[in-house]
Amino acid sequence: MKAKIHPEYHETTIKCACGAVFETGSTKKDLKVEICSACHPFFTGKQKFVDSGGRVERFKRKYGRK
Repeated sequence: MKAKIHPEYHETTIKCACGAVFETGSTKKDLKVEICSACHPFFTGKQKFVDSGGRVERFKRKYGRK
């Protein structure tokens, strides 16, 4: 491997919007996420629509029945 071309690897704190906090390693220091494994519908079994920026409405307008 070449020297001095790889980013530094740090201990990172990841904070979710639901309040969950995870410790892991990453090339970025502190991360904030909207959805984690504690609140994601696939892992919890609860159906919840996650809409960021009106994507669902845009999809329905574009591909919905006319």
